[in-house]
Amino acid sequence: MARTANVYVRLEPSVKEQSEAILNRLGIPMSNAIALFLQQVILQRGIPFDVKLPEKKPISFGELTDEQFNALMEQGIADYAAGRVHSAQDVRAQMQKEFGV
Repeated sequence: MARTANVYVRLEPSVKEQSEAILNRLGIPMSNAIALFLQQVILQRGIPFDVKLPEKKPISFGELTDEQFNALMEQGIADYAAGRVHSAQDVRAQMQKEFGV
């Protein structure tokens, strides 16, 4: 049997749970997925996917002007009035369906 080395990783429990749920559906153990990733790092001589900043920066309350904040609140009220909303139960059900979470 080939010799192996251990790798210890700390990550958020939700990241572990969500990724395990997806990998389980694919039939791939977490250790194999990590080994696949590291093999690709070797083959690609770097991270095997683009690592870049998002084009659109998330909204930070502290950086909004009063006018921007009010406009966002008005948009939220308009979305609610038009029925463009989802209940927490619907969101949870969709996450369970898609990610097993």
